[in-house]
Amino acid sequence: MRVRLIKCKSIEDFAANNARSRSSFKIWLALLQRADWLTPNDICTTYGSADLLGDGTKRVVFDIAGNNYRMICTYHFGISRVHLYVKWIGTHAQYTALFRNNEHYTVNDY
Repeated sequence: MRVRLIKCKSIEDFAANNARSRSSFKIWLALLQRADWLTPNDICTTYGSADLLGDGTKRVVFDIAGNNYRMICTYHFGISRVHLYVKWIGTHAQYTALFRNNEHYTVNDY
C-alpha cells in the first residue's frame, strides 16, 4: 500500500532549522514516496535502520543522517493506504533522554 505522510511540514521545518540534516531528510522522503508497505515489517525493509517500538504502540523510530537525528512516527494500516504520522524529531542525544524516561512511547510534539 502507498504511504501518506501526515505532518511533512514538521520534517521540512526541522530540516530548515538543522542544515546538516537537510540532505538526509530529503533522501528519507524520496524513499517514502516509493514505499509500498503491507505490514509494519515492510517499514524496516524500506529503512534498514528503523526500529518498531513495542507495547502495541504502533510507533517506529527512524535513524536519520547516520543516526545523528531520530524521528518517531506512528503508523496506521488502512484498507488502501498506510498513514504515517510524525510525532517527534530531534537529535540522537535528545532521543536518548526520551528513551531513558520511556517518553518515546507517548511523545506527541507534532
